Amino acid sequence: MSETKIQKVTIPSLRAKKAAGEKITALTAYDYPIARILDEAGIDIILVGDSLGMVVLGYENTIPVTMDDMIHHTKPVARAARRALVIGDMPYFSFHLSEEETVRNASRFLKEGGARGVKVEGASKKRLKLIERLIGAEIPVMGHVGLTPQSIHHIGRFKVQGSEKQEAERIIQDAVNLEKAGCFAVILECIPMEVARLITEKLTVPTIGIGAGPWCDGQILVFHDLVGYEDGYLPKFVKKYIDLHQILTRAVADYRDDVEKGAFPNDEYSYHLKPEVAQALEKSKEYKK
Repeated sequence: MSETKIQKVTIPSLRAKKAAGEKITALTAYDYPIARILDEAGIDIILVGDSLGMVVLGYENTIPVTMDDMIHHTKPVARAARRALVIGDMPYFSFHLSEEETVRNASRFLKEGGARGVKVEGASKKRLKLIERLIGAEIPVMGHVGLTPQSIHHIGRFKVQGSEKQEAERIIQDAVNLEKAGCFAVILECIPMEVARLITEKLTVPTIGIGAGPWCDGQILVFHDLVGYEDGYLPKFVKKYIDLHQILTRAVADYRDDVEKGAFPNDEYSYHLKPEVAQALEKSKEYKK
């Protein structure tokens, strides 16, 4: 029997979901096994986020992440994803010097990494021009407004954006401008849900929320937050579905105890010779004391 053909998630299919009022699911992944789990579970979008700097590479923020880091982690994710739409996150200073360098860096995600689009933070006039250039080069772009982690040194700390009227209006206009520039979707991060609702109603492209309330067309979380991979602080908007840190720590501690007590490996977890071979080997002159 032939294998059932897998229907890949595409940009048109995401638009169709928004039009039909169906929610879009998205999560981050940075390696093959996790991406495979997300894909098999039916997640629509897998974002290889520059958040890998904090949750995988141990940096304090996303600023040190390089293009080579991103391509290295995008490759296995793209190999694992048979259905999901894989998006690569343009890291800090990969789209800040020139349009030519921006296109070159973005194209690496598609040519080397196997992604089917990129995400770009911000919506300044210069950023919008870069996005138009990327789309002109046939590179699909996901926008990102609200809290933009790459601006951490400018904003000072991670906090809710758009709480005041003027700032909220700016974020709404930023999202509208991103759609006009050609973005196929816009991430809304850490903004009041009322602001996210207004944006979602205004845009014809999907909005993907993270800390932006229930009215977005879809939701995204960092996978490591979702499963409790770390035991530290989590933002208010994160729902931890399992405490993987506790489970893994216990498993490793049990292994340590078994090894120290000589309980592992036991007979069950060891290979054996056939009795006659073992007997002949023991009788061999070469091994006699």
